[in-house]
This record gives sequence, structure tokens and C-alpha cells, in this order.
Amino acid sequence: MSFLDILLIIISSAGLLHGVTFAIHLCFFKKKELLTNYLLAFILIFMAFRIGKSVMLNFGNDLEPVFIFVGLAFLLLIGPLLRWYVIAMLRANFKFSKYYYLEFLPFLVMFLASFMVTREWYESQNESVIIVFASFLIFIYLHFAFYIFISNSTLRKVKKSYSSELLTKHQKAIFSWLHFLILGFVVIWFSYFLNIIENMVPYITGPIMYSVVIYFLSLKAFQLKITDIDGGVFKKNDDLILFGVIKKLIYEDKMFLEPDLSLSGIAKLTGKTNQKVSEVVNQYAQQNFNDFVNFSRIEEAKKELLNQETQNHTIASIAFGVGFSSLSSFNSSFKKFVGMTPSEFRKK
Repeated sequence: MSFLDILLIIISSAGLLHGVTFAIHLCFFKKKELLTNYLLAFILIFMAFRIGKSVMLNFGNDLEPVFIFVGLAFLLLIGPLLRWYVIAMLRANFKFSKYYYLEFLPFLVMFLASFMVTREWYESQNESVIIVFASFLIFIYLHFAFYIFISNSTLRKVKKSYSSELLTKHQKAIFSWLHFLILGFVVIWFSYFLNIIENMVPYITGPIMYSVVIYFLSLKAFQLKITDIDGGVFKKNDDLILFGVIKKLIYEDKMFLEPDLSLSGIAKLTGKTNQKVSEVVNQYAQQNFNDFVNFSRIEEAKKELLNQETQNHTIASIAFGVGFSSLSSFNSSFKKFVGMTPSEFRKK
């Protein structure tokens, strides 16, 4: 075996081992037990079977036909699991329907049929073998493509239904994560499918692409903290209504103009705790309370700086007029949100 072969085995196997390790982490080392984590773990484990078959077929000799067909059959499991995972990440209180289990039937049929394949029949390479094997491959990859397509359609449909609503940080994270996950499966699907079409790409490309994709997805899962949340973040609750009340008080009623405006003052007006008001502002505005208020003040200050009727007003008078208690805090906030000083903004 050449050095290149050894290197390719290491690269392709690294993703496989990483995927299995990630699956074990999701099943046994997460304090918060979520159905979505188990579904993702099963996807990773069954993909490992599929990728393992590819690595052994590419570098191994005399691989049993049964193992080849069983490895291919596992793709028939991954499609339904992907669809269920996407739904569970987008729907609060997701529960399995008894009809979902019917989606296992293609896998069971193919899996059991795999044990009927003999080496003599497989190696005979007559016309019937070619037809059966080609039909088997086409069905499996079309089946997988179909599930990737409907998973993406589900994501697009739900995302569209929330287009007019203010999304929370966690909801945005789920939409972003599912987009990357589906894109990753599209890349894997193409890398294998192109190999079927007259060997357009080397067979080992599939496992290598899987390694690249799984490391990328693991990084994204860590960045978005996706294993700590599920479809429960789409549950309708009173937080959005509360945020609407807070926005009305600060924006429409222009309470941001009051220099002594505070978190406790807004909490008292809404009848909520300081912690709850702070939590809701962080979730829906992606800002802390002070930045949320100061951003409103800066927007008002920008209007004053551009207004011809207030051109003779000093920057200090505008700063105090929009609710800042000091010129230094106004200047620092202005530069933070606008990217330049008030004087530079007025000149431009």
C-alpha cells in the first residue's frame, strides 16, 4: 500500500471516527436530554456504517457482497431520520406518528434482501446482476435525494412563515444550522452520485468529503450551541408580546429621551422582574438593555444632526436632548453604532 493510500485512509477514517464520537457525546454526555440530539446521533452512526463500507471497499480486497449491500441499505435510514430531525428542530413538542415507522420499510426490505446476495451471483457479472445492482443504486440515491429535498422544503416553508416575525437568537440559530446541515448532505450526495455516473470522481471522494463536512458541521453545532436547543424555541409564548410592550414604551412613547431611564423602571411599568426584561431584550434585540436604549437615542441624534433647523445646535445640546447624561458616553455610543464621531457624521 502506497503512502498516498495510507494518507487517504487516515483522512477518510478521521471523519468517520469523529462522527461516531460526536454521536456518543450527544447520547451520553449531554445533561439536557433532547430527542433531536438522539436523532442526530443516529444519523451520524448510520452514516458511519455507510462511510465505513466505502473505505473498506476502496482499500480492502475480497469484501463480502453482503457487506456492500448492507452498507448501501443504511442510506435508506438516513433520509427519514433527516426529515424527522428537521421537523423536530422546527416544531415544539414534536412526537412520532405511528405512520412515520412505515418509512423504515424500504430499509427493511433492502436490508433483508442483502443477505440473499451470494458471492457467486455477485461476481458472475451477467446482465441480471448489472440490472439488479444498478436498480438498487438508483433507488437508494433517488430515495436519499427525495428526503433531502423534502427536508429543505420543510425548512423553507417554516422559515417563510416566520418572515414577518421577530426571530429570537435561538430560532435564528436553528434556521442557520439546518441550512448548513442540509447543504452538507447535498455535498455528500453529489460526491457519491457523480462516482456512479461513469466514475466522474474517484470513489474515495465520498468518504473524504464526508470528513470535511462532519468537521465543518461539528464546528457550526458548537458555535450555534445547537445541541442545547430544539423545536421548543418555536413555542408561542408571552415573551414576544412583552418585547412589543417594551418597544412601545421605549420607541413609540420615547422614554429613551429620559436620562434616568433604567431597566428597573421598565420592569416596574411592565410588571415583570429586571431579569425577565433583560432576558427578553437580549433574546429579541440581540442587545443588552443599555445598548438597546442607547441605539434609540443615537438614531434620534442622527436625525437632529441632519436637520437643517438644528444646524446651530451644539453636539452637546443634542446629546443631552436625546437622553444622554454625559457627552463622553454619547460620543462613545455614537462611534459604536455609527462608526464615526458625531462631528464627522454632521460634516458628511
